[in-house]
Parts: sequence; C-alpha cells; structure tokens
Amino acid sequence: METALTRLTGVRHPVVQTGMGWVAGPRLVSAAANAGALGILGSATMTPAQLRAAIREVRSRTGAPFGVNLRADAQDAAERVEILLAEGVRVASFALAPSAELITRLKEAGVVVIPSVGARRHAEKVAAWGADAVIVQGGEGGGHTGEVATSVLLPQVVDAVRIPVVAAGGFFDGRGLVAALAYGAAGVAMGTRFLLTSDSTVPDPVKARYLAATVRDVTVTRAVDGLPHRMLRTDLVTALERSGRVRTLGHALRRAAGFRRLSGLTWRQLARDGLALRHGKELSWSRLLLAANTPMLLKSAMVDGRTDLGVMAAGQVTGVIEDLPSCAELVERMVKEAEEVMTALAGLAEGTGG
Repeated sequence: METALTRLTGVRHPVVQTGMGWVAGPRLVSAAANAGALGILGSATMTPAQLRAAIREVRSRTGAPFGVNLRADAQDAAERVEILLAEGVRVASFALAPSAELITRLKEAGVVVIPSVGARRHAEKVAAWGADAVIVQGGEGGGHTGEVATSVLLPQVVDAVRIPVVAAGGFFDGRGLVAALAYGAAGVAMGTRFLLTSDSTVPDPVKARYLAATVRDVTVTRAVDGLPHRMLRTDLVTALERSGRVRTLGHALRRAAGFRRLSGLTWRQLARDGLALRHGKELSWSRLLLAANTPMLLKSAMVDGRTDLGVMAAGQVTGVIEDLPSCAELVERMVKEAEEVMTALAGLAEGTGG
C-alpha cells in the first residue's frame, strides 16, 4: 500500500511500530521492518553505547529502513543524534517536540524527522520548524496521553499541516487503517498491538495479563509520575493512588536509585530529566522523582516480568486484542483486511451510483 508515508520512509506498508522503551528492541524492530512496516527502536531506556549496539544489531537482521525514537529533552540528545548520523539511521522520531536546531541538524544529514504530538498546536509548531511528518496520538493511546480522542484530533491536524500525518491511538487492524486513511492520514502507528506479537520480547506472563484485560481494565492515572498515563490497572497502581506523601517519596527514591545505577545518570541529571518531564506542571518532589524513574517501573514488568512491581502502559485497544501473531502475520493481515474493506467500499459506491 503506497502512501505519502511509504514514499517518505521507503517502507512497503503505511504502518509504524512505535519506539516503546524496554519493548522496541532489535528483535521487534527488525521483525517489523522485515514485515514492511517502519520499525522504531526505543532508545530512551538505552545508554548511548547500547543504542549504537542496538542499531547495528537491527541492521544485521534487516536491510529494510528503520528508525530510532529519541527524547528531545534528554541531557544527551545531541550525542544520540550524532550516533544516528554516524550509523546511517534513516528515520528519527521524537516522543516530545524536538528543537528547531535538532530538526535542522538531522535534515541536513538526510534523516527523516517524525515527531509525535498530542495537540494540533504542537503539530503546527514542528511542521513550521521543518519536520517531515508527524505522528498524532489521540487519548486512546498507551503511555503518556492526552484527553482528545483520535477521531477528533486527527482531522484537526490533517487540516492544519501540509506534511504527512500518521494516526496513533486506538489502531490494531485493517479497518482502523482504512479509517485513518479516510481521515486523510498517511498511515497508522501502533504500540500495544506490536507489543502483543510473538516477536516482542515482553515476558509471556505479562503478555497473558494484557490478553486477559478488558477495555475496562485500562485506566488513566496521574499516580505514577504526576502526568496522565494510560496503563493497565493493577494492585500497584491502586496502591500508588492511595499512598500518602511519605510512602510515595520512599517508593520514588528506591526506584530512582535503581534507574540511576542502570542508566549511569547522576542524581543531578536524574532530577533534570524529571523536571523536563513536568511540562510546566507543578509536581511534588516525590512525583518529580517518579517522573524521572518511570522507566524503572516499566522495566519491572516489560523486562523482569514483575506485574506486581511494575506498570504496564496500554492503549485502550488492549481490551480487543486476542492473539499474538508474528509481525509478518500482523502486517500481512492488516493490509489484506484494509484492501478488502476498500474494495467493499468501492463496490458500495458503485452500487449507489448505479
């Protein structure tokens, strides 16, 4: 299926596997790329050395284009950009709007820049700065999310910018792909759906927890890091919501210490990252620390398999996903279903015209 997204990035199908921390590693990214989608490495939970090694591993597994997701507000963002350039990465995506300077640096080197945004004004800003495309996530999406549904946000952004728009939040099959294209999008981006594949390295017990969830088991909470965060409701989430300030601070300090050891960050850098995540919001010190070490809470589940000690970011589509296909099976199924839907719609239009 050819769209503005496939022409821009060189992939075969207008489907993006998002750069999820601890989840979007070399195995999943290369599998998505080989399936014809745009696989994106989640680098926020990697050290620079690990990022370089992961890029090389992906390249050893696939000759297809792939990308890397960066945190624009990270202290070492510029260093990571230089790694992308040195390793010849085709696409750079961002969880937050990158600066005009970062966009310029990447574009001058021929890298396609695709920031993710959750509001029309943010899409307009990065488009004005030279972004090549934009991923727009509606409130149905997992992880940090907004309040506006994809069906409302997507057409707003499509009408506001003149660059390809990729729809995210609530997509898992070919019908959704057709709906996004009908809105004017150039493709769809999916996180939870790719997490729940056989190519994902997420532990099987965690995948089973996702598959058993209903749409009512997915919630939005501020208890984890002070920001709206869509995830599965667990005993830990409930406990955090009920915790007092002292208990929350103790929990945050323990998690922050663990992440600091893994990441090599200093306490000063950790605090700066927490401040950057606040987005101008007033957070207590405990929430600030939780914001900085949220990756550790995710790691507990996504890597260690501890659903009792970690958090599980989840889009609302979790409640309607029932299987674990390979990336190849998933993308093939989506494209086939999308083509069937479009053929049926074309036949309907012809019948109406007759």
